[in-house]
Amino acid sequence: MHDLVFEVFARKARGEPLRHIGYLDAPDAGLARVYAWNTYDEENWFEMCVVPRTAIIPVNRTDGPFQKGTGEGVPAGAALVSAHLGEPA
Repeated sequence: MHDLVFEVFARKARGEPLRHIGYLDAPDAGLARVYAWNTYDEENWFEMCVVPRTAIIPVNRTDGPFQKGTGEGVPAGAALVSAHLGEPA
């Protein structure tokens, strides 16, 4: 089984935009959540999300790490696996 690449996004406070903080390799979305939490836990994040790289659809570039992402085959609701941190939303 091959690992998937997941992009990791987070925000420090409610209302702030999500920002890209890195990426990781994981066999599935469930482990990606665990790996993200353990890898990027140096900050007190309000919210952290992982997105399969293949679910990212490039808008204005044909080169770069997201060029193969089409979003096809990604089940509805699976594009963002959210790990809420801190206060409830």
